[in-house]
Amino acid sequence: MLANSSEETPISSPLNPVLSLGTGTAEDQKPKAVVKPSKVQAVLKGIKQSPKKVNLVAALVRGMRVEDALMQLQVTIKRASKTVYQVIHSARANAAHNHGLDPDRLIVAEAFVGKGFYRKRASIHGRGRSGVEVRPECRLTVVVREITPEEEAEIARLRVHNFRKLTKRERRLVPHQLIESTPIWGRKNKCSSQNSSTTTAA
Repeated sequence: MLANSSEETPISSPLNPVLSLGTGTAEDQKPKAVVKPSKVQAVLKGIKQSPKKVNLVAALVRGMRVEDALMQLQVTIKRASKTVYQVIHSARANAAHNHGLDPDRLIVAEAFVGKGFYRKRASIHGRGRSGVEVRPECRLTVVVREITPEEEAEIARLRVHNFRKLTKRERRLVPHQLIESTPIWGRKNKCSSQNSSTTTAA
């Protein structure tokens, strides 16, 4: 009975993974192509500020290029601008280091604010009365993605047309364009100085 049992083929356990037959072939040893994600996000929770106030700053940079958004937040006089700056900077670092995206071609695709805890505390009033003080919290999510070739062509086209009235979306794509024009308050003095120089030369 023992001899018959030794001649039988062993039964593989269902707990052990079954190895494939072609594990040693050259096809399996080829490096697999790394698929880059289309969007990368960064989330910050527990922001001790009202969601409405943070959303005012998030809506300001929504749809901008990351470089322009960081530049805009540096000159924005809002307490939430520092928080939004840190989250956008973190999202750009995640896209560059973790997923291999080009940091110079990123755009803020989404920037939305969600509600957090609404902590209630006692507020002491006069004459022995008291009320309820609410200390709201929120969370901020920033999603970045790479610019498409169509958007790059549109940005290059918008930078050329300086005097064209842009839409809201176009102003976000090109927020810091420079319009080179002669100031109105200096034209008269400039013309008079040119006339006087021509008369003296004659």
